[in-house]
Amino acid sequence: GQSWAQVASVPGTEGETLLVKPVVPVLQLSVFEFENFRGKKVELSGECKDVLEKTQRVGSVIVESGPWVGFECRGFAGEQFVLEKGEYPRWSTWTNCQSSYSLSSFRPLKVDSAEHKLYLFENAGFDGRKMEIVGDDIPSVWAHGFQGRVASAKAINGTWVGYMYPGYRGSQYVFEHGDYKHWNDWGATAPQIQSVRRVRDMQWHKKGRRQPASPKSLHHTPC
Repeated sequence: GQSWAQVASVPGTEGETLLVKPVVPVLQLSVFEFENFRGKKVELSGECKDVLEKTQRVGSVIVESGPWVGFECRGFAGEQFVLEKGEYPRWSTWTNCQSSYSLSSFRPLKVDSAEHKLYLFENAGFDGRKMEIVGDDIPSVWAHGFQGRVASAKAINGTWVGYMYPGYRGSQYVFEHGDYKHWNDWGATAPQIQSVRRVRDMQWHKKGRRQPASPKSLHHTPC
């Protein structure tokens, strides 16, 4: 799962090698103006700070390759929504937050490893109780004896998404490889994460994306 360069022999030359760059899948995401993939279509192959410059609204999404993260507001702000390879015919397939209907900006997620390791800390600055998660999805951190307070985190391997509530519900927070000393670093307004799961990259994981939980009304602060 690490970056690599394939070495191949060059025909007709003895003792020489050719460095070949690995094949990297082309990232592609398509947004549609209306539900069920109808209306104006906009194709993206890289980050887009304001898709509403290209279309009036986003009613459905198809991810050809990814994964991606969509944001409620322009400029990668507001609620986050992880979008793995698959079809999202209406808003309830990418969120269970009934008060959040908007998608305004997108960027590809950095998935640089097939392995997954995440450390969660009770206090800011990697202090207090620590929970280590390796290669597994956790629908409830409480079930593992860890309180719902998460104030800092370290994403050692892979890319993760944390949720405010158990069962992968509520606001989503993306953890790409790196250190997060404070909950503001992942876009949260409170140190609360109660479930986490791995973000799948079809380059390594051939299974389909996780199906979203049933819609449920949750508190939300608009842009």
